[in-house]
Amino acid sequence: MYKLRLLITLTAFVTLIVACTNNQESQTRNTDKIDVEQSSYEPDNIMDRNDIADHLANLAVKTNHVNDAAAIVVGPYTVVGIDINEEAERTRTSTIKHTVLEALEHDPYGREAIVIADADMPNRLRGMREAIQNGAPIQGVADELANIVSRYMPTTPKSHNQEEDIIRDEEDNQ
Repeated sequence: MYKLRLLITLTAFVTLIVACTNNQESQTRNTDKIDVEQSSYEPDNIMDRNDIADHLANLAVKTNHVNDAAAIVVGPYTVVGIDINEEAERTRTSTIKHTVLEALEHDPYGREAIVIADADMPNRLRGMREAIQNGAPIQGVADELANIVSRYMPTTPKSHNQEEDIIRDEEDNQ
């Protein structure tokens, strides 16, 4: 009888230990989950392309020696046109343009913006924005914008790797 009592007690004790161990493991697994709070308490400011353009133009105008600025966002293109004070020396134009680029670079919407320093450019960009708002096809405005940018952007010679990539792409398309 004593042996039976000892056997039942040991079985109950082992069962209790095994059950508690499993329970602790399941609780440990449940605590591996991490509760995350929202890290930003500011409301999401999702801007449309006109708001972004106005924002970038305002950043550009805050730069010294910039009289006027306008911007347009069409597809992947963001172009900011600036009119520089006449008092600024012509040799300072690139410095002023670079200063505007640096100001835009620190803004999430202006990182990829192209800055063009030309007295007529702000009015021309405003005209393009107006045309889009009046229902002009965006593709036509984008083509015009691409032509403007290509006139102001420097052209660099193709590297050997680029020529090989172009040939490979042409062969793949055939």
